[in-house]
Amino acid sequence: MANSTMVIEFLLLSFPDGWNMRVFYFTLFIVTYLGTMLGNLLIITVTTADQNLHTPMYFFLRNLSILDMCYISITVPNACVNSLTGNQVISVGGCATQIFLVIFCAYVEIMFLTIMAWDRYVAICQPLQYPIIMNPQFCVHITLASLLSGLVYAGVHTGNTFKLSFCQSNIVHQFFCDLPSLLRLSCSDTTSNMVLLLLSAVVVCGGCFSFITMSYIRIFSAMLKFPTRETGKAFSTCIPHILVVSVFFISGTGVYVRPSATSDTLQSIILSAFYSMVPPFLNPLIYSLRNKQVKEAVRRVKQLFSGKR
Repeated sequence: MANSTMVIEFLLLSFPDGWNMRVFYFTLFIVTYLGTMLGNLLIITVTTADQNLHTPMYFFLRNLSILDMCYISITVPNACVNSLTGNQVISVGGCATQIFLVIFCAYVEIMFLTIMAWDRYVAICQPLQYPIIMNPQFCVHITLASLLSGLVYAGVHTGNTFKLSFCQSNIVHQFFCDLPSLLRLSCSDTTSNMVLLLLSAVVVCGGCFSFITMSYIRIFSAMLKFPTRETGKAFSTCIPHILVVSVFFISGTGVYVRPSATSDTLQSIILSAFYSMVPPFLNPLIYSLRNKQVKEAVRRVKQLFSGKR
């Protein structure tokens, strides 16, 4: 230990060798990024400009879109630049910042998805009480609570991680800094960190996933009493929501419980991309752009801007 050199920078995971493969991943990442930004920006614009969409459901959709734009911007632009330049170096401070922001956005994403499932449950199963339960004050307070608790959650994990010593390999087996990869690089005892990470993941992710599942079970039970046409329409809306939530949780779990011996480049890229890129990309498509009200609002906003010209 006395002869070990402390790490002052980290090397992120390289994309597969070969210029053609680097261009392929750059294209894939940048198209996904631009699609995500444009889709979410459209949702933010429409839900803000159209008074008919100033409801709790679209309030949370707007918040989710803002969050998704931030979430994907933490990792993908840097990965795109690195894929072309071949520069994989990131400073310890930059790595700590990236970890904090990724954890914060992932935590708040889980909270927002859970709140939105609750919103749908109240709207479908308790429609008469919906305006009382989902009042504006409650919506603002629960959003602020999600953001503040996310800051605490991310701060605790980031602080505990960078209290450790890093004096072994400095190669992070991801295309961005993430918590499990850094814990595998530490030369300190990481038992308490791993226990805290596991317990918090079980409480937060397990609790939210269970809550979302129970909400949709009750929604489906209520929908069975609807006319056949309405039931099919509701099912076609709810099932894609569940798929996005499942992709987020399953891929995130795959990254965080992956054995330390596993360092396959392609597997790491795919798993990381699925939980950091796919949900922000799909959320506008599933939650809003397939929604009839949003499509009508887009037309009204277009007409409004056309009239001003």
